[in-house]
Amino acid sequence: MLMAKMQSDFFRDVYEVVRLIPQGRVSSYGAIARYLGSSRGSRMVGYAMNAAHHQIPYVPAHRVLNRNGMLTGKHHFGDPDAMQKLLELEGIQVESDVVVNFEVLFWDPNIELKID
Repeated sequence: MLMAKMQSDFFRDVYEVVRLIPQGRVSSYGAIARYLGSSRGSRMVGYAMNAAHHQIPYVPAHRVLNRNGMLTGKHHFGDPDAMQKLLELEGIQVESDVVVNFEVLFWDPNIELKID
């Protein structure tokens, strides 16, 4: 029971961060995990993204990629092209399941949400 509560709290925190990723930008599982204080928690962020599709308010899970800009979570969107289509609707170019200019489009919550 405690593990389920910890997981649901972590998922909730992940969803809050992912909702802050601006349209037309992308982040990574690892960057979100590090922001939440779990440097080894990128897999858990992935699990949260897999479970995010029916959350209210909406969680833009398509904006979360692996550390190389690959659409590794695309098979969790039902249609295998849905993740790419959602990114392209935001003006993000994808080639061979990799975001073009990933480094330029990368949104790091550790920088963007830093409190000065």
